[in-house]
Amino acid sequence: MIALDFRDIAKRLWIWRFPDRIDGVVGIANGGVVPSVLVAHHLNLGLKIIAINYRDEQNDPRYAAPRLLSAVPDMGTWKRILLVDDVYVSGQSWNAARAVLPADVEVLPFVMKGNVDFALIRDLDGCVHWPWKPVTTANGPSIETSVSER
Repeated sequence: MIALDFRDIAKRLWIWRFPDRIDGVVGIANGGVVPSVLVAHHLNLGLKIIAINYRDEQNDPRYAAPRLLSAVPDMGTWKRILLVDDVYVSGQSWNAARAVLPADVEVLPFVMKGNVDFALIRDLDGCVHWPWKPVTTANGPSIETSVSER
């Protein structure tokens, strides 16, 4: 597992070219909460959260399909949003969240890490440790040197 440096994430976020005319940000909980807060703050936009769960702490599928664990937030006047998650592996969580959002809202993807063109970090393979997550001790995953310290 590779530890990511918060300053590196912030630098990448600063230079990322987001689409124009975004009305708001919707984060997918749990993993997408902090990334969506960062994006909403960076763009000076409102934020709403939807809880979808598919994977466990080891990143293995927990259910046959992602499950909606919260009410679907009201989009109000938002007609064009960014739907934000931490990672995009199979796309199932992102697509499940999109499926329950109103059909008349244009939903654009953004993730922190994945092998897709809408991912902030595309140059790292394997699992990463986000700086906003606690480091697991004892039998938890080992953390390698952070990307910025290499």
